[in-house]
Amino acid sequence: MRKLTVSTFISLDGVIQGPGGAQEDTSDEFRFGGWIVPYADEAVGQHVQDLLAQPFELLLGRRTYDIFASYWPHVLADSDSRGIADLFNRVPKHVATHQSDALEWQNSRAIVGELADAVRRLQRQDGADLLTFGSGELVRQLLAAGLVDELCLLVYPVMLGRGKRLFGDDALPSAFTLAHSATTPDGVLITRYLRDGEVRTGEFE
Repeated sequence: MRKLTVSTFISLDGVIQGPGGAQEDTSDEFRFGGWIVPYADEAVGQHVQDLLAQPFELLLGRRTYDIFASYWPHVLADSDSRGIADLFNRVPKHVATHQSDALEWQNSRAIVGELADAVRRLQRQDGADLLTFGSGELVRQLLAAGLVDELCLLVYPVMLGRGKRLFGDDALPSAFTLAHSATTPDGVLITRYLRDGEVRTGEFE
């Protein structure tokens, strides 16, 4: 059984829309695209490197897939990002999509059938763990189905007020254990949460 890890950038008020650039996702007149850029530093970069240090396969929603596919295959050989590009280009990529056009980025395949069932089948297969970046709509469905084993949340010290959010009212109630936390010099909280069964409740005496 291989685990599914979700890594995402999130604001203090839960927004995940358009973190990496002004034109990344402007739907619903979102105007704060690129809100993580001023906080980029070595600590965030090291977190990403650590996350990619173990074998993985990518599980992506279609919007994130298209963003990645338009960038990573074209990274220049002398770029600082070449190592990540080589990884992303090489690994299998499982894509949740309703579009019928071909997935041209090498080693990409569309998820067939109902999403939760298809992801459960992937988890039961032998192979590297599954890693999801961004892909908000996909992640919300995975959380509703209780399929996320690990959450890597990079919490940024901004409130955006509006925009697409990671957590919906239909998320399956679940307990998590904080396995790691660190703070960057600019106040980004890097966290790693592991699923830990059902929500536990009690009463104060």
